[in-house]
Amino acid sequence: MTKGQPYSETRLATYLQKRILELRPKTQKAIAVEAGFVNPNMLTMIKNGTNKLPLDRVPALAKALECDPRRLFKLAIEQEMGETHARVIEEIFGVVVTQNEIAWVKEVREASGHSDPGVTSRARSAARAIFQR
Repeated sequence: MTKGQPYSETRLATYLQKRILELRPKTQKAIAVEAGFVNPNMLTMIKNGTNKLPLDRVPALAKALECDPRRLFKLAIEQEMGETHARVIEEIFGVVVTQNEIAWVKEVREASGHSDPGVTSRARSAARAIFQR
Protein backbone atom coordinates (compact mmCIF):
# COMPACT_ATOMS: atom_id res chain seq x y z
CA MET A 1 0.00 0.00 0.00
CA THR A 2 1.31 3.41 -0.98
CA LYS A 3 0.51 6.58 0.95
CA GLY A 4 -2.26 8.31 -0.95
CA GLN A 5 -3.03 5.09 -2.80
CA PRO A 6 -4.57 2.87 -0.10
CA TYR A 7 -6.27 0.58 -2.61
CA SER A 8 -3.33 0.13 -5.00
CA GLU A 9 -2.69 -3.47 -3.96
CA THR A 10 -6.27 -4.66 -4.18
CA ARG A 11 -7.27 -7.31 -6.66
CA LEU A 12 -9.67 -4.78 -8.20
CA ALA A 13 -6.88 -2.31 -9.01
CA THR A 14 -4.81 -5.09 -10.55
CA TYR A 15 -7.77 -6.38 -12.55
CA LEU A 16 -8.60 -2.91 -13.90
CA GLN A 17 -5.03 -2.31 -15.02
CA LYS A 18 -4.99 -5.64 -16.88
CA ARG A 19 -8.47 -5.36 -18.37
CA ILE A 20 -7.95 -1.82 -19.68
CA LEU A 21 -4.80 -2.99 -21.48
CA GLU A 22 -6.68 -5.98 -22.94
CA LEU A 23 -9.34 -3.70 -24.42
CA ARG A 24 -6.94 -1.61 -26.48
CA PRO A 25 -7.42 0.23 -28.80
CA LYS A 26 -10.46 1.26 -26.71
CA THR A 27 -9.17 4.12 -24.57
CA GLN A 28 -9.40 4.45 -20.82
CA LYS A 29 -11.26 7.72 -21.29
CA ALA A 30 -13.81 5.99 -23.55
CA ILE A 31 -14.30 3.28 -20.91
CA ALA A 32 -14.80 5.91 -18.19
CA VAL A 33 -17.31 7.85 -20.28
CA GLU A 34 -19.16 4.66 -21.26
CA ALA A 35 -19.32 3.68 -17.57
CA GLY A 36 -20.91 7.04 -16.78
CA PHE A 37 -18.14 8.62 -14.75
CA VAL A 38 -18.61 12.41 -14.78
CA ASN A 39 -14.87 12.81 -14.26
CA PRO A 40 -13.01 10.51 -16.70
CA ASN A 41 -10.01 10.64 -14.33
CA MET A 42 -12.04 8.67 -11.79
CA LEU A 43 -11.15 5.43 -13.57
CA THR A 44 -7.46 6.36 -13.31
CA MET A 45 -7.88 7.02 -9.59
CA ILE A 46 -9.58 3.66 -9.07
CA LYS A 47 -7.01 1.84 -11.19
CA ASN A 48 -4.11 3.47 -9.33
CA GLY A 49 -5.66 2.79 -5.93
CA THR A 50 -6.41 6.36 -4.91
CA ASN A 51 -10.17 5.79 -4.83
CA LYS A 52 -12.50 2.84 -4.36
CA LEU A 53 -14.96 1.75 -7.01
CA PRO A 54 -18.42 2.89 -5.89
CA LEU A 55 -20.64 -0.20 -5.79
CA ASP A 56 -23.39 1.55 -7.73
CA ARG A 57 -20.97 1.97 -10.67
CA VAL A 58 -20.24 -1.77 -10.97
CA PRO A 59 -22.90 -2.67 -13.57
CA ALA A 60 -22.04 0.19 -15.93
CA LEU A 61 -18.29 -0.29 -15.54
CA ALA A 62 -18.62 -4.04 -16.13
CA LYS A 63 -20.46 -3.32 -19.35
CA ALA A 64 -17.82 -0.79 -20.43
CA LEU A 65 -15.04 -3.24 -19.54
CA GLU A 66 -16.88 -6.05 -21.32
CA CYS A 67 -16.51 -8.23 -18.24
CA ASP A 68 -18.75 -10.24 -15.98
CA PRO A 69 -20.48 -7.90 -13.50
CA ARG A 70 -20.43 -10.61 -10.82
CA ARG A 71 -16.66 -10.79 -10.91
CA LEU A 72 -16.29 -7.01 -10.80
CA PHE A 73 -18.78 -6.81 -7.92
CA LYS A 74 -16.86 -9.42 -5.94
CA LEU A 75 -13.63 -7.47 -6.43
CA ALA A 76 -15.38 -4.21 -5.47
CA ILE A 77 -16.77 -5.81 -2.30
CA GLU A 78 -13.27 -7.05 -1.38
CA GLN A 79 -11.94 -3.54 -1.93
CA GLU A 80 -14.77 -1.91 -0.01
CA MET A 81 -14.93 -4.23 2.98
CA GLY A 82 -11.78 -6.34 2.95
CA GLU A 83 -11.30 -10.01 2.21
CA THR A 84 -12.68 -11.18 5.56
CA HIS A 85 -16.02 -9.47 5.01
CA ALA A 86 -16.10 -10.65 1.40
CA ARG A 87 -15.66 -14.24 2.64
CA VAL A 88 -18.53 -13.78 5.10
CA ILE A 89 -20.77 -12.45 2.34
CA GLU A 90 -19.78 -15.41 0.17
CA GLU A 91 -20.48 -17.80 3.03
CA ILE A 92 -23.98 -16.37 3.43
CA PHE A 93 -24.94 -15.87 -0.22
CA GLY A 94 -22.78 -18.52 -1.89
CA VAL A 95 -19.86 -18.48 -4.25
CA VAL A 96 -20.00 -15.89 -7.01
CA VAL A 97 -19.85 -17.79 -10.29
CA THR A 98 -19.00 -15.90 -13.46
CA GLN A 99 -20.39 -16.62 -16.92
CA ASN A 100 -17.01 -18.07 -17.91
CA GLU A 101 -17.07 -20.43 -14.93
CA ILE A 102 -20.63 -21.48 -15.80
CA ALA A 103 -19.39 -22.34 -19.29
CA TRP A 104 -16.68 -24.56 -17.75
CA VAL A 105 -19.26 -26.34 -15.59
CA LYS A 106 -21.42 -26.96 -18.66
CA GLU A 107 -18.40 -28.35 -20.52
CA VAL A 108 -17.51 -30.68 -17.64
CA ARG A 109 -21.09 -31.93 -17.54
CA GLU A 110 -21.13 -32.51 -21.28
CA ALA A 111 -17.70 -34.18 -21.32
CA SER A 112 -18.60 -36.45 -18.41
CA GLY A 113 -21.95 -37.48 -19.82
CA HIS A 114 -23.61 -35.70 -16.89
CA SER A 115 -22.13 -38.24 -14.48
CA ASP A 116 -21.29 -35.70 -11.72
CA PRO A 117 -17.59 -36.58 -11.55
CA GLY A 118 -15.65 -35.93 -8.36
CA VAL A 119 -12.46 -33.90 -8.33
CA THR A 120 -9.77 -36.56 -8.16
CA SER A 121 -6.07 -35.82 -7.89
CA ARG A 122 -5.75 -36.73 -11.57
CA ALA A 123 -8.56 -34.34 -12.56
CA ARG A 124 -7.07 -31.59 -10.38
CA SER A 125 -3.67 -32.08 -12.03
CA ALA A 126 -5.22 -31.97 -15.49
CA ALA A 127 -7.11 -28.74 -14.70
CA ARG A 128 -3.98 -27.13 -13.27
CA ALA A 129 -2.00 -28.18 -16.35
CA ILE A 130 -4.52 -26.39 -18.58
CA PHE A 131 -3.85 -23.16 -16.67
CA GLN A 132 -0.15 -23.85 -16.17
CA ARG A 133 -0.48 -23.87 -12.38
